[in-house]
Amino acid sequence: MTEPLNIGSHDLPVTEELTAFMRTGWADTRRTGVPAVAVAPWAAKRRAALADRFPGERLVVPSGTLKVRSNDSDHRFRPHSAYSYLTGASEPGDVLVIEPSGEARLYVRPRSPREEGEEFYRDRRYGEFWVGRRPDLAEAAELYQVECAHLRELDLKGPARVLRGVDPSVDAMVDPGEGDAEFEGFLSEMRLIKDEWEVGELQKAVDATALGFEDVVRALPRALGHPRGERYVEGVFGLRSRLEGNAAGYDSIVASGAHACVLHWIRNDGALRPDDLLLLDAGVESDTLYTADITRTLPLSGRFSPVQRQVYELVHAAQEAAIGTLRPGARFRDFHLAAMRVICEGLHEWGVLTDSPDALMESGLYRRYTLCSSGHMLGLDVHDCAKARAETYLDGVLEEGQVLTVEPGLYLQPDDLTLPAEFRGLGVRIEDDLVITADGARLMSSALPRHPDEVETWMSALLG
Repeated sequence: MTEPLNIGSHDLPVTEELTAFMRTGWADTRRTGVPAVAVAPWAAKRRAALADRFPGERLVVPSGTLKVRSNDSDHRFRPHSAYSYLTGASEPGDVLVIEPSGEARLYVRPRSPREEGEEFYRDRRYGEFWVGRRPDLAEAAELYQVECAHLRELDLKGPARVLRGVDPSVDAMVDPGEGDAEFEGFLSEMRLIKDEWEVGELQKAVDATALGFEDVVRALPRALGHPRGERYVEGVFGLRSRLEGNAAGYDSIVASGAHACVLHWIRNDGALRPDDLLLLDAGVESDTLYTADITRTLPLSGRFSPVQRQVYELVHAAQEAAIGTLRPGARFRDFHLAAMRVICEGLHEWGVLTDSPDALMESGLYRRYTLCSSGHMLGLDVHDCAKARAETYLDGVLEEGQVLTVEPGLYLQPDDLTLPAEFRGLGVRIEDDLVITADGARLMSSALPRHPDEVETWMSALLG
């Protein structure tokens, strides 16, 4: 069956003569000896573990589909994280199938031949002349070290567990079953513990992110003079993300002044003022799609004011307490509770809340100023393993090889009359990435300073 071409309404018609001409005169560019993607041996182990978990069942994991940005323009494609984890492949519309025998096969849309069809020069979505070259079947098999077949051969008759909501055409091939939710959950849970290769990729992303933060500090004098200084900073970090990796791992939060009190401020359209703080929450996504997630709150003048330092030091103390709890066997929630205990003590000491720290921890009143939890798992997704069951994640215990963020914050809203006037409109978050080790945790983002004195010294050196 020949698929219809994705052709725009304003595309020029093609004559029979041009069609015939376009099918001739091309050099043979087939590739042999294509080196496998670095993750291939790790992906094979993961597929085997998945097959062992669901023995005798067909398992289906699509890569996902292109998403329209507007009209006939698509977003740059990124495969579903579970598909990337199990294959290392990155083309839209492809499907991984693990058969009941445990055999894995990748169904792909291979490069279209020049001698037949018109896709390669007419199809706006998939044509090679429009969006670039895809591997042919032989190349794909060498790249991903797995048997490959043409996507048109995909036949999902019979029962299967499907990762749903990723590709509607695949969803339509198999009736939903009760086992699909369990399958989706396990695909998240098997990523909770990172293997050695993953930790290395995450470290690359973290190191590139540190360079991006340095770029931002160096660019602050120019950003301060721009009416959309936040967007200037976003662009500077975005350049590093594209140079060092695939992209930014998520929309960067560039929040100056009271914008820092908005947890997910991504409008990034404000000006920067020298007397304000800048909260920058950003991460480089590696070429292998692992993302860092780091936040620093920086004084745009280069030095914290006394009130800014007071708030910052409390958040820093909370983060230190949280990091001190990290070790195998500790409950996942322990680091958040340790951070909030420090926050409650500080708010009580300041007179913002008069109840005792114990009472505040019980009532949760402190959450008016903290709003959210203090960290999450990190990996292929910035909020990784989100479909894992609570008993294995939120209510679980930490294990060696897990990578997570620790990010307490205080968000003192500009219109909050429960606060002294000098505190209003201050937002501070400090976020770092850590990997759980055999006897504690390693700070992966140690290249970036955290203590306020170190932040000021670091900024001074970069600004010259």
